[in-house]
Amino acid sequence: MKMVFRWFGEGNDFIPLEHIKQIPGVEGIVWALHDIPAGEVWPMEKINEVKQQAERLGFNIDVVESVNIHEDIKLGLPTRETYIDNYIKTIENLAQAGIKVICYNFMPVFDWVRTDLFKELEDGSTALFYENSKIANIEPTDLVNTISRNYDFTMPGWEPERLDYLSDLFDQYKDVTEEDLWDNLHYFLNRIIPVAEKNGIKMAIHPDDPPFSVFGLPRIITNKQNIRRLLNLIDSPYNGLTLCSGSLGASEDNNIVEMIQEFSDRIPFAHIRNVKRFENGDFIETSHRITDGSINIYGVMKALYDSNFNGYVRPDHGRHIWDEKCRPGYGLYDRALGIMYLWGIWDSLVRTRKETNHYAVNQ
Repeated sequence: MKMVFRWFGEGNDFIPLEHIKQIPGVEGIVWALHDIPAGEVWPMEKINEVKQQAERLGFNIDVVESVNIHEDIKLGLPTRETYIDNYIKTIENLAQAGIKVICYNFMPVFDWVRTDLFKELEDGSTALFYENSKIANIEPTDLVNTISRNYDFTMPGWEPERLDYLSDLFDQYKDVTEEDLWDNLHYFLNRIIPVAEKNGIKMAIHPDDPPFSVFGLPRIITNKQNIRRLLNLIDSPYNGLTLCSGSLGASEDNNIVEMIQEFSDRIPFAHIRNVKRFENGDFIETSHRITDGSINIYGVMKALYDSNFNGYVRPDHGRHIWDEKCRPGYGLYDRALGIMYLWGIWDSLVRTRKETNHYAVNQ
């Protein structure tokens, strides 16, 4: 297991790399060029700038999250050819910098949806919260105005360039079915996976967050059956999955452990976090500790360990604790606590195996 940490870049993140360096066991940063609009080619000079910043402190930049996909590709418009060509060029540029994994998603309009970025928990910390009834009774533009435009930093998936024509996007998607979206994803993968194979980069799709339809938009990377379908579209180790316990875990129908057991050889990257589900469909993000949420974090880590997982893992969204000023879900403190919780589980599994093997040898 290779532990990494998401970082939004100098001038775009509250957390300096020097602080990340002090978290035990972190080998690399998970990064992106957040100032490059979806559909444009990532230039080598900007890629190398991040590489130099990371390597100065001994970090790798093996994992990119995300190279966003232009909506015209998801919609299957004729203009998608230009944007796919640009995506291919970005893959080739990233390969020159030694990138090993590209995390991406195929969610229409919104990469993720929450109704409250700082919902208070019982212990006084705050966290990202999804209120089911509010989604049912609010217009998408009102949600955007409530959340996105009241925050100083651009949030991935809520970039201003896509939000400025939100109504037009919803009009374009009104007749797009899930099968249409599957067809458009298949077309995209047919173009890029051969390029990814040639350049030694594993494409790892992120599950939909949350894993069900929001605002009537189609969602397809939502459960085990659909993940199996995705991986079978192109049967290649370079067509993979970003296993996100929090996104998939927002639905009680998803068994994360079973997914890892079935798809382990196609998971190059994993996001591990906990969420607490409520019977009315609400959910809130919690600490990584098993008893604080609804996800069996120990079971998730054990399934990865038992599959001899050697990919990349990062702690996903954390709470906002100790009055930290930070991006929603991306503070330093709780994610650092999460890393140590994950390492504690992993180290105990390693030690148990060693002791078991030692006992067996000496019998």
